[in-house]
Amino acid sequence: VYLSFLDASADSTFKLGRQHHATEEHIRESGMAYKFLRSSFYADFVPFFTGDDGVIRAPAGDGKVSWICRNDIADTVVAAVQTDEYDGEVLENTGPAALDFNETAEVLTRVTGREVSYVEETEEEAWESRRPTGAPDWEIAGWVSSYLAVKNGELSLVSDTVERLTGRPARDLESFLEDNPGLWSHLSS
Repeated sequence: VYLSFLDASADSTFKLGRQHHATEEHIRESGMAYKFLRSSFYADFVPFFTGDDGVIRAPAGDGKVSWICRNDIADTVVAAVQTDEYDGEVLENTGPAALDFNETAEVLTRVTGREVSYVEETEEEAWESRRPTGAPDWEIAGWVSSYLAVKNGELSLVSDTVERLTGRPARDLESFLEDNPGLWSHLSS
């Protein structure tokens, strides 16, 4: 099982999506057996998109993300490796719904009790707002291109993979965050 990005393709907007595509192609060409488990963005990271001022800033437009928790990914990996049923297949692994960043901010507001909002940035503003982190350009390019992939609709797919492989539905963002307050305690009011 190779863990990949939901839109792993040669023309993925997300820089790492193109790299995952190249790895998938290499694996296919090798002749070895494979299962590609392509996952959406991690729900676990959502609280960390919010600044100290309670604002999520990103060039994501009104694009949607089918946030998936890493525990659901782990459970689907375990299920996938225990069977030959999905050999040679691409399994798209997502949460149960796709949310835009305004909806994501509303979930954070309800769960944390702190007002969280979304402000759309331009691509240039995103680069400038992330430069003070001191991260190298290749890392900033990954961050910014991930939001642009959202804007372009590359993470809006919703699948039943978690339920099909594990026998239970994928966790939705709100219940996942409610059950994991350590992820957002820095945001609580």
